[in-house]
Amino acid sequence: MAAQADRAHPFMAGDLRLLAAAGVLSVASGVTRFTASGSVLPFVVSGLALAALAALVALSVDRLGSRLGAGATGVLQAALGNLPELFFAIFALRAGLVTVVQSALIGSILANVLLVLGLAFIAGGLRNGVQRFAADPARNMVLLLALAVAVLAIPTVTAHLNVPAAAHEGALSYVAAVILLVVFVLSIPSSLKRGREPGPETEGSTGGWPLSLAIGLLALSSGVAALVSDWFVHALTPALSTLHISQSFAGLVIVAIAGNAVEHVVGVQLAYRNRADYALSVIVQSPVQIALALIPVLVLLSPVLGGAQLTLVLPLVLVVVLAITTVVVVIVVFDGKSNWLEGVTLVGLYAVIAASFWWG
Repeated sequence: MAAQADRAHPFMAGDLRLLAAAGVLSVASGVTRFTASGSVLPFVVSGLALAALAALVALSVDRLGSRLGAGATGVLQAALGNLPELFFAIFALRAGLVTVVQSALIGSILANVLLVLGLAFIAGGLRNGVQRFAADPARNMVLLLALAVAVLAIPTVTAHLNVPAAAHEGALSYVAAVILLVVFVLSIPSSLKRGREPGPETEGSTGGWPLSLAIGLLALSSGVAALVSDWFVHALTPALSTLHISQSFAGLVIVAIAGNAVEHVVGVQLAYRNRADYALSVIVQSPVQIALALIPVLVLLSPVLGGAQLTLVLPLVLVVVLAITTVVVVIVVFDGKSNWLEGVTLVGLYAVIAASFWWG
């Protein structure tokens, strides 16, 4: 009888609350977009709606975890979890907000590998003590991130050193973008082969969903996220002017945190439940995909979007903090274990970086 009830009612109470929150916030975002234009309210409501929709994407992918391993689920969850960021970047480029897009993309990487990973280490460490994860897959992920950061830094360095390549920043950006995409494609098979650690729903704490339901909800939430992203971009400029917040801080912190609700919700929960390999895969796969795939795709697409062109010549300070972050994360992850103190150091570094961008 219980099994029949589970099949008849695939949604748990928490699922229904998230569905309701995402639906209400999405509708409210549309209402405020057209009734309170020019005020801060549409910006706040749209940001909350994006976070709820990102969490809904995470929930849908989470229900597929029993069919996939930790690595494969991490790849899928990161790809779908980054969809709101992709939609936001497209609409922001069309609006000419290049600084916001650059800051948001780099901010997403920083938010994942510092804030979210740090919170996961803190939550998991305080409850479970020292946590261990498979060292080789973790090293592969952070080395891919280090490679991507190095490639992203080269156009910026050439521009600031005024070498001959500086006069061809567009062409150099395209070359770098294509190479990053090739590396990303070549890295997918190894990511999919990573351990078959079961997802959280196989532990009996959550119920499985039919495949059609999970895919349908993914498609629906992704489509609504695209619409809300457009409203969020429209609300961004007047809100920043009213709140006296710089575009750099908005992109690096506010947009990045709103767009990384997936990793916040899922990664920290998994670490708290002592699923270290699964948590690390979910959290780190997202910045790896942003650096290796999302940024290059936007660079190649920006000329045809009808707005501002995105190149890999970034503000020097963004490249510096990204390089520092990568070095710290490589040091923390390479030994294959984590504790709460390492989490505190990561969150502390993120707080200092965020504060440094408050003034622009």
